Amino acid sequence: MRDQASLNAALDALAAQDADVARGLEAVGYPEPRVKEHGFAPLIDAVVSQQISKEAAGAINARVQALMDGAVTPERLLALDPEALRGAGLSRPKVAYCRGVAVAVLDGRLPLDDLPAMTDEAVIQAITGLRGFGRWSAEVYAMFALGRPDIFPADDMALQEALRRLKGLEDRPKGKEARALVAHWAPYRSAGSIFLWRFYRGAPQ
Repeated sequence: MRDQASLNAALDALAAQDADVARGLEAVGYPEPRVKEHGFAPLIDAVVSQQISKEAAGAINARVQALMDGAVTPERLLALDPEALRGAGLSRPKVAYCRGVAVAVLDGRLPLDDLPAMTDEAVIQAITGLRGFGRWSAEVYAMFALGRPDIFPADDMALQEALRRLKGLEDRPKGKEARALVAHWAPYRSAGSIFLWRFYRGAPQ
């Protein structure tokens, strides 16, 4: 789902089989694709984005990139004083996680060049092997940086709330239940996730 045409086509396919998606698209329209380059920088972005708003993450990421003159590499990150990263807005644990990713890339424990050829689950397992990376971070990386078409980050609270509204549920569905509710969206669950994020922001409460 790395361009508007393919994202729209995937959502049209979902709307054809799920009337709730069709109604949701009528209400909020088609979302824009979310694309990141595969590599080290999106992993740092994933750490920064944990448990904060999209807007806050964008501001902190901009400051982190500025510390490295726009080139976010393992070598440049490790050369920074950790307090400089703290000054950019990262918590102490997130500073440690970012430095851990840099070390793992440099020593080969995280083989970035091999990830595109690996299965979705193998990618997720490789990334969750890093300290500070849960399944959500790995799934978001696989979706946006590797362009995997069938990922659903079921532990994302915004997705859960959007799904509750979309399906008219009384309670917000948690991980396993949320995955079950969108199982029939395969093989377009990444497109469905991007749509739900838009629905979360644009649909009535």
